[in-house]
Amino acid sequence: MSDVKIFWDPKGFELDSLGRKKYIRATDGDTPYISTSIRMLGIDTPEVHYPGNSSPVKFDAKLKELAGWIREGIAPVDEALGEYLIPRLETGEAGTLQKEQGEQARAYFEALLDRLLRKESGRRRSVYIQTADEPFDQYGRLLAYMAPSYTSDELAKLSRHERATFNYLMVESGWAASFLIYPSLPKHADLVMLQEGAKAACENRRGAWENELMLTGYEFRMAVKLYNITKKIVANRNVSSRERSGWISRFCVDMTSGEIFYPQEYYKVSPYNRIFVWPADVTDAVAKMNLKPPIDREA
Repeated sequence: MSDVKIFWDPKGFELDSLGRKKYIRATDGDTPYISTSIRMLGIDTPEVHYPGNSSPVKFDAKLKELAGWIREGIAPVDEALGEYLIPRLETGEAGTLQKEQGEQARAYFEALLDRLLRKESGRRRSVYIQTADEPFDQYGRLLAYMAPSYTSDELAKLSRHERATFNYLMVESGWAASFLIYPSLPKHADLVMLQEGAKAACENRRGAWENELMLTGYEFRMAVKLYNITKKIVANRNVSSRERSGWISRFCVDMTSGEIFYPQEYYKVSPYNRIFVWPADVTDAVAKMNLKPPIDREA
């Protein structure tokens, strides 16, 4: 019988899992180095590969077909959200645009890294990483804000904008949409700067915003899920009510008004003002951020 006299297993498994990673080296007996991918917090770029390693281009015709299903009232989507999505889907090039913009976003990010991480000496600068309360996502990627690592003397000479994270700079460029998910939010000053940068990018049609029919990365993933569910409905397969609504589940908060919207109402909030909240976190978010229902719903 075990000598251990305490019991600690309230959820069955308490540790985050990183999955399979490449081993690099060890500096001593308890300090191995591994490679790991980072999912930059608070932003979302267009997809180069989705779902999985598939090309978004494969969904051009499918998303056009989805637009037809929405028009016919077959797809499980609210009429108003459907009207918002239809012009973006029926072009027959929604997937192609997604991939093209994803590749442009990657090229911009790589150029940004090359410029900001290169020292005058020619040597490469390290990066500074700040993680969220939950450090890893479901794919084992490190959730983090990433910035060039400056010395104390350098930081003293730099403004908040000049020392900004890559997360912010991608949003400011227009090649990433802000994608804040409660409770992993930046501190107030950084939140304000992100909102202002995102608004300027959107209103001035920088990067991906140049095309009025663009889908953000999260909207494209959402549309693919909606297509797959609607395809089952069209084929007369059994689809539960939970599955019908499962393609979209995050509530959306307008950070400028404090209003909270149901998942299918997210489009009512300007892209640069959105904070998403998982259903399980809604009660906590409402209390801590003093949220309220939309004004027009109270009338």
